[in-house]
Amino acid sequence: MDEPDIARDISRSLRDLLQAGRGVQTTLARRLGVGVTDVQAVSHLVESPEPLGTVELGNRLGIRSASATVLVDRLEAAGHLSRTAHPDDRRRVVLRPTDTARAEVREALAPLLASLGGIVADLDDDQAAAVLGFLRDATRAIGEFTAE
Repeated sequence: MDEPDIARDISRSLRDLLQAGRGVQTTLARRLGVGVTDVQAVSHLVESPEPLGTVELGNRLGIRSASATVLVDRLEAAGHLSRTAHPDDRRRVVLRPTDTARAEVREALAPLLASLGGIVADLDDDQAAAVLGFLRDATRAIGEFTAE
């Protein structure tokens, strides 16, 4: 296969992977009995390096402050997140996913993670290094695009 063909195939496969990732959110939401926005909200809370409040969470989800408040109230009532005092500013509230929410997500994702783990285990060291480098570069490029 010549280089233009492989580049096109890689590009297509990456688009397919991104689309499949959106499908994972939909499937996870269905399995947990919540909405996709709820899954996205908990994901942001788990993955954020800094503590998030309702306004910051709403900004990341692209929803208005009032909608974010309704979302947070719903997730708290369902036992998926808790509100705690901000570590540096007692006037602010920080949202944290509960241990129950984390366990439910882990359980729901377990079959997918096991399958992916098997795929990774089948890679030799050179393949693993190449895949890791590609994924890091692709993640950086996507991050730069979405930060605009």
